[in-house]
Amino acid sequence: MKENTNKKIKTADLVMIALFAAITAVLSQIAIPMPTQVPVTLQTFAVALCGYCLGAKKGTAAILIYILLGVVGIPVFTGFKGGIVCIASFTGGFIYGFLPFAFISGIPLNSKAARILLGMAGLMVLHFFGVLHYSILTSNGFTESFLLVSAPYLVKDAISVVLAYFVSIAVNKATDKALGRL
Repeated sequence: MKENTNKKIKTADLVMIALFAAITAVLSQIAIPMPTQVPVTLQTFAVALCGYCLGAKKGTAAILIYILLGVVGIPVFTGFKGGIVCIASFTGGFIYGFLPFAFISGIPLNSKAARILLGMAGLMVLHFFGVLHYSILTSNGFTESFLLVSAPYLVKDAISVVLAYFVSIAVNKATDKALGRL
């Protein structure tokens, strides 16, 4: 039986997935604590960058690796935290919400505006998961939780998505050149 080599993942792809999981871990440590226990971080930038640079599947794989590393106890989450307890904490919904965010950001479209809008749609899904999780844990209503852990972050997160898109253009161009794909 002839094997389809197009379905095989390339070494360069594995390296890029691992690299972007590591970038996400590093950018997760740049944080400003907040009274709601949901800090201001560069994670949204990192996750959008994963999607924009790697595409939907590989970008989501990078984020899945990042999350799995954290769940097994490696301190990759904000504040050098790790363990399953982080998923059960106030920020847990945002952590697992990174998966659809990366996937949606990585959907390939030809228009810059459409790609940025997809990133914004992914951001809204991320915030929905984060607010819902926070609401359940705190017994606050959804609206109150939104006002506490989503609304104050939306402008920063929207700017992060736009910046990630434009940074990804340069990263993709440099990567293509380095891998001889130009």
